[in-house]
Amino acid sequence: MTGLFSAAPSFGARFGVAALVVVLADFLFYGQPFGITVLLFAILLGAAVIALHPTAFDARVWAKPVALLAALLPLAENVSALSVSIALAALVAFSLSLSGRLTQGLVRIVAQIGQFWLAAPFRFIRDFIRWRRTVRRFGRRRLRPAAIAVWVMPLTLGAVFLALFGAANPVIDYWLSQINLMKLLNLIELARIAFWLFMLAGVWAFLRPRLPRFPQRLAGVKDDLAKALPAPDAERQVVEGIVFGRPAILRALVVFNVLFAMQTGLDAAYLWGGVALPDGLSYAAYAHRGAYPLIVTALLAAGFVLAALRPGSATSADPTIRRLVYAWVAQNIMLVISSILRLDLYIGVYALTYWRIAAFVWMGLVAAGLALIIARIALGKSNAWLSSANLVTLSLTLYACCFVNFAAMIANYNVDHSLEMTGQGIPLDAWYVRSLGPGAFPALDRFFDHKEKTPDAGAVRELQSLRTSDEGRYRTLHRNWRAWSFRDWRLARYLDSKASLVLPQPSLPNLPGR
Repeated sequence: MTGLFSAAPSFGARFGVAALVVVLADFLFYGQPFGITVLLFAILLGAAVIALHPTAFDARVWAKPVALLAALLPLAENVSALSVSIALAALVAFSLSLSGRLTQGLVRIVAQIGQFWLAAPFRFIRDFIRWRRTVRRFGRRRLRPAAIAVWVMPLTLGAVFLALFGAANPVIDYWLSQINLMKLLNLIELARIAFWLFMLAGVWAFLRPRLPRFPQRLAGVKDDLAKALPAPDAERQVVEGIVFGRPAILRALVVFNVLFAMQTGLDAAYLWGGVALPDGLSYAAYAHRGAYPLIVTALLAAGFVLAALRPGSATSADPTIRRLVYAWVAQNIMLVISSILRLDLYIGVYALTYWRIAAFVWMGLVAAGLALIIARIALGKSNAWLSSANLVTLSLTLYACCFVNFAAMIANYNVDHSLEMTGQGIPLDAWYVRSLGPGAFPALDRFFDHKEKTPDAGAVRELQSLRTSDEGRYRTLHRNWRAWSFRDWRLARYLDSKASLVLPQPSLPNLPGR
């Protein structure tokens, strides 16, 4: 019974910490730009989680807080959807770990993070209702009138004494005159209240992390369904053995290797060997038509390999099938490399964009996944190991992408390979480069330095004027310390160094006759 009585103080302590975090969030975020404040708030939230789980945190073990800080580092470089997503996932794992609810295995951890976000929006409401039921169950309601009554006399006499002190002391009277209740009420806006409630629900989910129970219920339902289903038909097993047995898989691998060898040979001839394409077909068209379908082909091949060589199956132990699979997966990796080269040729003609960079990253991940399939077969690992290895590869790739300024990369590439800068290729789409944001400022400045080579000088002058106004807005926004980030700090240094080279021209007096 004592443990049940302690539920209410536990709720109050957590609510007090959550309210403090919400107040700080209001100071950091409401009506303010996003920047270094996101990192500061994430560290603050992690500290609050530690404060509410002191017994779970061993000061001698630094793995958990160090891992959390490493996951939060991308926020210092730049605040983006990717860096915020990584930080939120790390905070969820950190909170579940300190509360003793984080399971082993990367795949299960990812599933738990997804379950956490399903339950997070309703956690505070559900806990508040449970707390109220606990209070009513143990008769706390009867104490409420007395608890309120004991404050009537102190507050009443306190107000009287304060009024008397104000009449006797000019300083206190001045302080009281500065209190503007209407101004304080004006600060309470509907949007601000909504922001507080949103932050309270989000913060509470981290301070009292819980996972929904429906996955266990679904597992029980699946077990019941599995028991209710009839036993597999023997004739069906025979058919499956014929269609997906060793002879079928062996013949399929032979056919697939021949087809993929033909495709690899054509790519080697046209892309690497320099063989002339058929009339009416350009290298750009050849590259564009093949890049994405080949990736789909590689993914289908990976799915076939996983289905054909299940751990412990007869086909996975067959040496001939294993050698054919190794050869086929190697050809698939060459296919992905060929797709990357095709995309590179296409970009060389039609410039670089966000989606084409994403395609490069995606193709690299597919190639890594195929290599991991070979490792799984060679080492005799399970599909769970393969899933974990792919998740690690994906996580490290996304983490590294947080530190890459893709806007600057796209702008620099498009400017440096444009017709205006090199005398060949296609004209620069300067309006698209401007839409990339402040990261494109250095590349645009290099383009303006060669503006005498551009055919449309009027458009360039208009773009220069917009570039100046964009920089003005950028500098105004980043006067607020909350908007600071390491990437913006580097850009500000560039802008300051470029501005320092422009000396102000002295104004000439209005002389007669001028």
